[in-house]
Amino acid sequence: MKRLDKTMLDNICHCFILSSMRTAKTISITLPPDLLVKAQELAQREHRTISELFREALRRYMAADPEWDVLLRRTRAAGKALGVANEADVERLSDEFRVENRRAPAR
Repeated sequence: MKRLDKTMLDNICHCFILSSMRTAKTISITLPPDLLVKAQELAQREHRTISELFREALRRYMAADPEWDVLLRRTRAAGKALGVANEADVERLSDEFRVENRRAPAR
């Protein structure tokens, strides 16, 4: 049996320290198959791993813009007051607005 010299021991200790210093943790998430396929395609197009893709998405999600949040709250409140429940309601209200504000043709 070969004896370990100081360099080999240093390398073993160094590897152990590096592996014990790992700060990333593995998690498991569940995705619908179609969303997973889209994520895989996007990761491949961007030459990223799925992990890199989801880390970036989470960073962006968590870095929400406070001004945008204020605008969303205000417009959601206005929409609720108008009875907007979905995109069809928005289309209907837009059409009604256009009809009511259509200018008379110039003569």
